[in-house]
Amino acid sequence: MTPRDRQLLAHTPYAQANVPEQYLRHIVDYQRKEQPGTILVDTDARYLYYVLPDGKAIRYGVAVGEEAMAFSGVARVGRLAEWPDWVPTADIQARLGPYPARVPGGPANPLGARGIYLYVGNKDTLYRIHGTNQPEYIGQAISSGCIRMRNEDVIDLYDRVKLNSTVVVLPPGQSAQAETGGRWRG
Repeated sequence: MTPRDRQLLAHTPYAQANVPEQYLRHIVDYQRKEQPGTILVDTDARYLYYVLPDGKAIRYGVAVGEEAMAFSGVARVGRLAEWPDWVPTADIQARLGPYPARVPGGPANPLGARGIYLYVGNKDTLYRIHGTNQPEYIGQAISSGCIRMRNEDVIDLYDRVKLNSTVVVLPPGQSAQAETGGRWRG
């Protein structure tokens, strides 16, 4: 973490959430065939995997989108941002607002410490992998479609991922754990 990260995260406006052990960061065996550097999101299990060499991955717990609002498919990392501003979409304003037109980056911002922007082709999907100011929801399907991570985890992932990396988001009903018979060991 940078000195700025430590300073901003030391005084968060939310209570320190107790995230269940299963959703804390672990290095695990990885049986699927994605290449190292790929991100795979298992929406059913509420895990994000960053694929490492030699059949390993870093597994992070995440909050995912409510089923009707979640992104699924193959995208690429089209942009990376530290402490990004949040610009609520018209849909979010209509459903959950009113919000300001732009919320500056910082610990109270819903995007948290980092934003990893998902693109298909050259088009921003408006879906993100990002930090959160609500870590108590890690492990749930609660978001408006984005993939939320604990701030310390999204900083770790951000420091590993490269622009144009592949991101695979499995749709509900296609758990990576089911495909491998649940053989995931932390």
